[in-house]
Amino acid sequence: MDSGFFFEAGSLLPSLGVGLLFWFVMRAILRSDRQEREAQRQAEKDFRELHPTDE
Repeated sequence: MDSGFFFEAGSLLPSLGVGLLFWFVMRAILRSDRQEREAQRQAEKDFRELHPTDE
């Protein structure tokens, strides 16, 4: 009377856990990269305002 469903579902848990961990890590990397690029754009804009060129 043992149901194989719980054993099969339990065997998927490690894969789901690793998948979720990978997703969270990649999401954090992409978000930090996006924020870093925005900060770089702002720094370059501020620099150009302080040091105008004659072009």
